[in-house]
Amino acid sequence: MPPHAITASQKRIETPSSAVPSKPRTKEYDDSLFEHAGWIYAFCREHLFRDDTKRMITALWPNGGPAPGTRLVELGCGPGFYACELAERFKDILITGVDRSERQLKRARERAHVRGLTNCCFKRVNALRLSEEDTSFHIVIASRLFTILPEPNRAIDEMYRVLKPGGRCFVAEPRFAFWASIPLFAMWLLARVTHSRNGYREPQHAAVFSTSAFETLFAGQPWKRRTIWKDGRYQYALCEKP
Repeated sequence: MPPHAITASQKRIETPSSAVPSKPRTKEYDDSLFEHAGWIYAFCREHLFRDDTKRMITALWPNGGPAPGTRLVELGCGPGFYACELAERFKDILITGVDRSERQLKRARERAHVRGLTNCCFKRVNALRLSEEDTSFHIVIASRLFTILPEPNRAIDEMYRVLKPGGRCFVAEPRFAFWASIPLFAMWLLARVTHSRNGYREPQHAAVFSTSAFETLFAGQPWKRRTIWKDGRYQYALCEKP
């Protein structure tokens, strides 16, 4: 389905929600399925999820690749799939991947090391409270970030905050709860079978947005331009900061 622009009058919603030193082990960071059964998510990311690399490149740089020195951050980078794909294709840009799971970040760093990538790094950071200063990045990308995120509006606020003027964000989200929930189903099942300790923060079902709710999610910031579109099981947003 072709992209269509969304007017700025829509209202905000409050629903569906180089190695670096790790943060101290805390309940917020470690009571997570992604720490104890994260290999399942990594497998799904590698073999089951759609690869949107070409869609990202086409949407973000329709007239060619990024300018040298472009700074890009991937929120909820997981095992570093997109961060490493883009770092390998564009060796003269700088990429930071952030995630709350140290296990996922370990996989991301290993992926970058195996590929010999020196233009990407990974940090253990909450996407709702980014450590970067205002206007730090030219590009923000996020894929499947909101399926388990409790406060999606805060994540959009952070995207807007860290983007430079003229910067753009690309967001990809699944449209159907059943398919989006497969990794969660599998991780919870493994936790039960192995009698792992409970109390994990992740839900048992993924949150997905209706078309209108996804459009409205981006209406809380004064974007210069917003484009929303659907393609099969996924929906996408491309937003530009004034």
